[in-house]
Amino acid sequence: MGISEKQNHRDAIPDPQPPSTPDPYCVAIEDSIDLHAFAPRDIPSVVDEYLRAAHEAGLRAVRLIHGRGIGVQRARVQQVLRDHPLVASFADAPESHLGATVVRLAMEAGL
Repeated sequence: MGISEKQNHRDAIPDPQPPSTPDPYCVAIEDSIDLHAFAPRDIPSVVDEYLRAAHEAGLRAVRLIHGRGIGVQRARVQQVLRDHPLVASFADAPESHLGATVVRLAMEAGL
């Protein structure tokens, strides 16, 4: 095989493609989310994104399931809710014994 034949052979082999990143999953927004599956450091951003998606989907009330434990996750979730522009009000879900928070979303942001 001459040099030009080697060159043609090399040109015929495609360069390997870099691995692609997977597309994000589309998840249906329901009226509750169980936060147990998320790392504690991610809870504030998960709650924020969930509230925005729920509001956009037209939900007016949602339930955030954070568990009872010693109350750290509950406090973290409720801190996010206190300052969130889409939250009209929130309260502990009475039947959950402090394991979930019920949120009433504002009709429009900032209300």
